[in-house]
Amino acid sequence: MTSSAPETTQPKPSARPSWGTTLRVYLEPPTLRMLALGFAAGLPLLLVLGTLSFRLREAGIDRATIGHLSWVGLAYAFKWAWAPLVDRLPLPGLTRWLGLRRSWLLLSQGAIMVGLVGMAWSDPQQGLQAVVWCALLVAFASATQDIALDAFRIESAGAERQAALAAAYQTGYRMAMIWAGAGVLWLAARAEVAAGGYQNAAWQLAYLVMAASMLPGVLTVLWSSEPARRELPPARNLAEWLQGALVEPFADFVRRYRWQAALVLGLIAVYRISDVVMGIMANPFYVDMGYTKDEVAAVTKVYGVIMTLVGAFVGGVLAMRLGVMRVLLLGAALSAASNLLFAWLGTRGHDLTALIFVIAADNLSSGIASAAFIAYLSSLTNISYSATQYALFSSMMLLAPKFIAGFSGDYVNAYGYSHFFVSTALLGLPVLLLVVLAMRVHARPA
Repeated sequence: MTSSAPETTQPKPSARPSWGTTLRVYLEPPTLRMLALGFAAGLPLLLVLGTLSFRLREAGIDRATIGHLSWVGLAYAFKWAWAPLVDRLPLPGLTRWLGLRRSWLLLSQGAIMVGLVGMAWSDPQQGLQAVVWCALLVAFASATQDIALDAFRIESAGAERQAALAAAYQTGYRMAMIWAGAGVLWLAARAEVAAGGYQNAAWQLAYLVMAASMLPGVLTVLWSSEPARRELPPARNLAEWLQGALVEPFADFVRRYRWQAALVLGLIAVYRISDVVMGIMANPFYVDMGYTKDEVAAVTKVYGVIMTLVGAFVGGVLAMRLGVMRVLLLGAALSAASNLLFAWLGTRGHDLTALIFVIAADNLSSGIASAAFIAYLSSLTNISYSATQYALFSSMMLLAPKFIAGFSGDYVNAYGYSHFFVSTALLGLPVLLLVVLAMRVHARPA
């Protein structure tokens, strides 16, 4: 009796769909569900990082402490460590009622809401311990939601729909970042009873509204159906369970791609390196160029996010028309080239029109690259281990760029902004070579 090949999300050759069919996919129920779930995924990130830093600084917390507290974000980089549990471990009661993916989604969303309510009622001026513990709860629950949601998305449709699902996910995610970035500041400002000074009651209201904003994601989980997944034979003992949950997801990837696995993993590790390394110095650059807070917020947080959404939509459509790998190559080229525009912007001084143009080009490029990259990562997974493998891939893409980005300030101090932005663009050249090589691997999987 022969064993069947592992089920993966590798795309199958098919006739090119019409434009009507291509665009209608964005109105299909799985795509609309991913829009709401993407919003739930994007909401917590800024509330434990950027927005929280603003709140703490306004409360008089020193910058060094705020910097140390940003380490709560490491939960997102190490989510692969507990991804095997999310991938295989049923939750008593919940899994029988909702299924494996939806039970983990509902549990993590409930924990995020509890953590945000705790952050709302904690006053950093009275002590940071409660704020830190609640922020950690939100970060770990949010990372867990990401693991379950990635698996839910991959298992909800075939490879030909993954680019559209990725675009819808990014759209919801970016909308949530606007709400959790600009929206929470607007709510806190409207709730202040007098101008000036830190008012914890205003922040309480803002964070309580953010906690309530998770409800659309909760309702979407309850109203969705559990996606079909490949059932694995039950483990006979703990050692066999650990083998299937921890070892087999990684061994499966190596077996399928063999020596080419190193090439694929190398591409994953550096694909976003130009964006991530440059992004660390973006805000200091805006300050040094004399842009005001209102200008930066309006152009980069609102307009920039809108352009990213446009890019994600364009990337999803192009991926369905031209194929994921071609758009992956296009995204890598555009992301590196857009960094050169920042070098040009540095020669303009305080030029708001030039800033709008550069942000439009940079975020449009980022959206195209992200939509193609998410679809590419999805195509690499085996549906039997989708949560574990995708968590590993999505964590890998940040580790090396984040480490290198830690030295970006030293580089700017030594050589200046223009030289720095040109150097980050050059970092994208090896990425182009890796994508070209990976195109052959993707066409002929082991």
